[in-house]
Amino acid sequence: MAHHGGSDPESDPNTRLYNPYQDLNLQVPINNLYKLPTSPEFLFAEESLHQRRSWGENLTFYTGSAYLGGSVSGAAVGFFSALRNFEQGDTLKLKINRILNSSGHTGRSWGNRIGVVGLIYAGMESGVVAVTDPLCRAARGVRSAAVAGALGGLAAGTVVAGKQVLKRYVPI
Repeated sequence: MAHHGGSDPESDPNTRLYNPYQDLNLQVPINNLYKLPTSPEFLFAEESLHQRRSWGENLTFYTGSAYLGGSVSGAAVGFFSALRNFEQGDTLKLKINRILNSSGHTGRSWGNRIGVVGLIYAGMESGVVAVTDPLCRAARGVRSAAVAGALGGLAAGTVVAGKQVLKRYVPI
C-alpha cells in the first residue's frame, strides 16, 4: 500500500479501520490487519493529478450507459405502442405477450442505435484527448515536441510497413 508523505495511517483522516470481527467480542489485537483507504491510491503522484478515465473505461462507460438508456427508453416506447395496439378480443395472456414482444423489440433496437452513438462519442473523445496531449506537449519546448514528433513518425512508419507486409505475405 503506497502512502503519500510520511503520515501515520492511524491518524490519517482518509483511512478507516475495518474489523470484520467487531461484533464477535473477540479479545484479539487485529487493529493493524484491516486498514482500508477511503481515497483512490496511485503508484505515482503524477497519476493523481490526472482525473480522467482511460480510453477503454470511456468506451465501456459511454457505450454501456447509452445502450442502457436507449434500451429503457425503447422499452417504454414499445410498452405504450403495445397498449395502443390492443384489439377487442385479446386475452390477458395475449396482451402480456404483445407488451413483452413490443417492448423487447423496440428496446433492443433503440439500445443498439443509441449505444453506437455512445461508442462513436467515446472514440471521438479519446481521439481528441490523444491529439490534444501532443499539441500541449509541443508548448513545453522544442525537445519535448521533437520527441513526440519522432514517436509519432515511428508509429506511422510501423503502420505503413505493417500494411505492406500484410499485403505481400498474407493472401486474401
